[in-house]
Amino acid sequence: MREIVWYRVTDGGTIKQKIFTFDAMFSTNFSHMENYRKREDLVYQSTVRLPEVRISDNGPYECHVGIYDRATREKVVLASGNIFLNVMAPPTSISVLAADTPAPFSRYQTQNFTLVCVVSGGKPAPLVYFKRDGEPIEATPLPEPPAGAGSWAPRNLLHRDLDDTKVPKSLAAEGEVGGGRPPATAEPPRGLAAERGPVTETIPETVVSREFPRWVHVAEPIYYFRHTHAPVSDGTVEARATLTWTLNPQIDNEALFSCEVKHPALSMPMQSEVTLVAPKGPKITMTPTRARVGDTVRILVQGFQNEVFPEPLFTWTRVGSRLLDGSTEHDGKELVLERVPAELNGSMYRCTAQNPLGSTDTHTRLIVFENPNIPRGTEDSNGSLTGHCGFRLVLALTLTVILELT
Repeated sequence: MREIVWYRVTDGGTIKQKIFTFDAMFSTNFSHMENYRKREDLVYQSTVRLPEVRISDNGPYECHVGIYDRATREKVVLASGNIFLNVMAPPTSISVLAADTPAPFSRYQTQNFTLVCVVSGGKPAPLVYFKRDGEPIEATPLPEPPAGAGSWAPRNLLHRDLDDTKVPKSLAAEGEVGGGRPPATAEPPRGLAAERGPVTETIPETVVSREFPRWVHVAEPIYYFRHTHAPVSDGTVEARATLTWTLNPQIDNEALFSCEVKHPALSMPMQSEVTLVAPKGPKITMTPTRARVGDTVRILVQGFQNEVFPEPLFTWTRVGSRLLDGSTEHDGKELVLERVPAELNGSMYRCTAQNPLGSTDTHTRLIVFENPNIPRGTEDSNGSLTGHCGFRLVLALTLTVILELT
């Protein structure tokens, strides 16, 4: 026997990369994989051991045994064999997301809701399933998107008079269902606030009812499940599982959903959990805390009293009027009022935070203080100098130039 050589086969067998050689004549062995820092080790002259298997090691391998032909004294291949190394890897990450969010709350129209479980880093593809409150969910397999399914389309409430749980008409007349009107408070006088007056006002939160018409939903929701997986460039598989059903805030609020994964390389299931919760108790901050005429005021939602999932949608409105830029509403966690004028003193702003499980309104009042750098009455609605004052300044400059020329 002359030598034993191990090859790694790539590109469908077109390339054979020599990885290890045993020289029988000198009883020596050496690795050809310098980049691997000689991870290979020869055992009993014919067995290669890979102590730290990687995903990149997956694939076919060949072993060639060479001898010398006594007649020609040339090396010939006496025998060869091949084997396929199938490398498994456990998933490295798992997360549960809500599809199509942020989304608004709808009181009079049912909504389909979808949870997405993303599992990455595993090989082969894992088995993914959902649980609700610790119990496995029996779902209908859904190979294709649910468009056109008979029981899939949400049912709409055709007329509000059919709803025996609607809010009083006095509240509905405002055009904001369930939004309500903030508690009556004494309107501060227009103009600048007294220097020692309060800069904030505590206004109770208004929670929109999460009660749906009783006939809209069946007692037990029908779940639809879809599972897909796609190969990744590093040889692993990314699995995505979706769970879709018609949301019922009455029973789904504060429900615990978990996504669990089973894999041959895991000794126990891997899981990720989310709790469906409607927003409640937004924490609003205003900077600066003592706004003066001409300042830029930022009103920001910093968080909630509870953990909210899915991500809420934020909408800002000004009670009884338009926003400073003339728009009726503003979307986002932050409302920016640039160069506030004195006329905004006492104005009230409403922040509506909502997700498919519910909605809540929180109000805050803007108190504007006098700015010693801007004389009283010289600012317009944008907090800048009035046109009359600007005209007088231009006229004075023009007269000065004429006098100098004469």
